[in-house]
Amino acid sequence: MAGFDENIVREYFELNGFLVRQLRKYQVQARKKRTDEEVDLLVYHPAPEEANASRGFQLFSGDIPSIHRALVVVKGWHTSSFTPRMLRQSSKIFDFLKKDVLDSVEQYFAEDSDLIGNVDPVSKILVLPGLPSSEPHREESIQLLKDHGIDFIITFRTILENLLQGIEANYSYQKSEALHLLRLLKIYDMVKPPQMELFSEERRRRS
Repeated sequence: MAGFDENIVREYFELNGFLVRQLRKYQVQARKKRTDEEVDLLVYHPAPEEANASRGFQLFSGDIPSIHRALVVVKGWHTSSFTPRMLRQSSKIFDFLKKDVLDSVEQYFAEDSDLIGNVDPVSKILVLPGLPSSEPHREESIQLLKDHGIDFIITFRTILENLLQGIEANYSYQKSEALHLLRLLKIYDMVKPPQMELFSEERRRRS
């Protein structure tokens, strides 16, 4: 289901005003990935906002408009927790941070440099199910991710909450299977309005 996860993330960035380039439409399994296959998405915001002082390592939807351009890698391991032990043992998680991959990403963005003018450095964003909720495992995981060169993370909970908020039940999303599915869940009352406290952190980010 990696392709579906990537499509969800793509819809999220597009909904928030980004131009998105999906570098491949297939899943690599039987061989080692090439350099250009390590990155799932490249995203570019034409008019980024100034970063809020409260923006941290974990991005919320209120922080997203402050990102100018980024490479995005999606790890949709929804039944697994990203623990310090996993991060130490699964070195492939960080393959997209190798120099040849980053150089390739810079070349992709350079193709449009005449159109987009001055740009911020490319942010490296990892989309993942979540981090440990308890300390010290959470802070240790964050430090490991930072030490490897990751700039930000976004959780699937943040992405799905934002998409569900933006979906209109009376609007047709036939060109997007992901958004059409979320719309159907709303129409048939399979998704209840979230409790306000779920978005308390989000509201603090926006304020």
